Amino acid sequence: MVRPIKVRQVWQYNLKYEFSLISQVLRRFPYASMDTEFPGVIYHHPVLHYSALSASQTYSIMKKNVDDMKLIQFGLTLSDAEGNLPDFGTPYCYVWEFNFCEFDVDKDLQNPDSIALLKRQGIDFSKNKKIGIHAFHFATLFMASGLSVAPTWVNQNRTWVTFHSTYDFGFLVKILSQQKLPNDLSRFLQLVRLYFGTKVFDMKQIMGLHQVHGGLERVAKSLNVERMAGKSHQAGSDSLLMMQTFIQLKKIYFNGPRKELLSGFSCKLHGLATN
Repeated sequence: MVRPIKVRQVWQYNLKYEFSLISQVLRRFPYASMDTEFPGVIYHHPVLHYSALSASQTYSIMKKNVDDMKLIQFGLTLSDAEGNLPDFGTPYCYVWEFNFCEFDVDKDLQNPDSIALLKRQGIDFSKNKKIGIHAFHFATLFMASGLSVAPTWVNQNRTWVTFHSTYDFGFLVKILSQQKLPNDLSRFLQLVRLYFGTKVFDMKQIMGLHQVHGGLERVAKSLNVERMAGKSHQAGSDSLLMMQTFIQLKKIYFNGPRKELLSGFSCKLHGLATN
């Protein structure tokens, strides 16, 4: 029987406790998937459609957006190779949703359509502002928890699973480095490898080469994966769907003698892959 899954809501008051739980189970669950929610995209190329941009053009626009905006949510799912999730000895399995305090819906730069969508999906901007997480404290505990492979004592064997993750890594690198993103794409990719290692997979990039296109929901549906908790455009729920979809993707496309082919997609972020 499949056990129910709960999304653990993380705020400033329980941030340290939740990271301590994460640290306890990292060795048993070497796969991590992540998703972010942010105030949308406000800067675009003046002429070209997104799909026609070069990697450097895509990065330049992403950098401008990320530098000028603030993160709203970060979702995290931990798993083993079979898709099992942490249960901490309870009848439930768990994923995490971190809610940040810095974004002010009344003052800060935003795409109104994106904000309206997030409100419809249940994000409470007032609550985030009152009791949400400070990005600096998140960065400090993230680095100390073992999630990042940057500290020399951390096991380097973590696999990160993402979907169309240019902006996800943009916001995470900005928060972890506590500065604006570098001007150069190659330096940004170096920082992604520094913080997250070399086993970083973007399913949007993988599925496009297998002629499966569309957003996360469509890709999940094509692989017969259903959402098990929460709603779309909530970071914790999306990170869970991402992990479940990745596990199924491996079973279908990268099994047996094809298992080693997956490594060819490592660190190739959709829109930023140069080869």
